[in-house]
Amino acid sequence: MSKEELIPRMGNFRKLITYQKSESIFDITFYFCNKYLNKGDRTIDQMIQAARSTKQNIVEGSSASSVSKETEIKLTSVAKASLQELLVDYEDFLRTRNHRQWEEDSIELIKMRDIGKIHNDTKYYMNLISTRPPETIANISIVLIKQTDYLLFRQLKKLEEEFLNQGGFKEKMTRMRIEKRNKN
Repeated sequence: MSKEELIPRMGNFRKLITYQKSESIFDITFYFCNKYLNKGDRTIDQMIQAARSTKQNIVEGSSASSVSKETEIKLTSVAKASLQELLVDYEDFLRTRNHRQWEEDSIELIKMRDIGKIHNDTKYYMNLISTRPPETIANISIVLIKQTDYLLFRQLKKLEEEFLNQGGFKEKMTRMRIEKRNKN
């Protein structure tokens, strides 16, 4: 029987699908903004920062998970909120330029959802977008953002369940201290 550790090694964020997808979203957004938005447009900084915030808050939350489920939950929630901000920016891009946003039953959206279920790596998406016009890239991003948002919601529900079942770090410290005291 392995001994429970007070502070286990945690935070392998690179294995999280939400991190992998958010990294792809960040790279696509960086490319998109620098290629298709006008220099000096504040939207560039806003979109890149929202994409970066999503990715970095997943990293920070995952890294803090061994000592604070509360912090992990809060930062995962911030990542989700940043993703929503980015979603609206892409929708604004399409709307203000009179480009079509893919409808729920469109062949493009359905196909992109299927691709998004299979691929999580940046390299794949960067190759995919390199030959696409900006409105297609925006739509691809919207699909990936919605998929990642859903996955972040599921991740938050799992964190909630873990917290309710296992408690937080202070409860674990108290329980382990009592067990050690009773053993001695």
